[in-house]
Amino acid sequence: MSDKTQTPGEPDPKLAAFRKSIDNIDAALIHMLAERFRITQAVGEYKAKMTLPPADPDREARQIARLRKLSEEADLDPEFSEKFLRFIIDEVIRHHERAAAG
Repeated sequence: MSDKTQTPGEPDPKLAAFRKSIDNIDAALIHMLAERFRITQAVGEYKAKMTLPPADPDREARQIARLRKLSEEADLDPEFSEKFLRFIIDEVIRHHERAAAG
């Protein structure tokens, strides 16, 4: 057999490489989310200034449908993607409501 049994406590270089990639992706996700929230904060301030409602259910529905389709194309569970996006949208709306309140 070509598979080597790992000795307890011995570092696994393949696992370490996978984890390094995951760590890099996690860091990129955090930076992308931070940039997204900077932009949505500006949107919230603009909506407050223009007395627009904090939420836009039609846009949200279009975005969810679009990202569900992208998820399917990327072999990612669309249910997970929708839950993730819904979480982000709800947080953005909360920020927009706060901006509208002053």
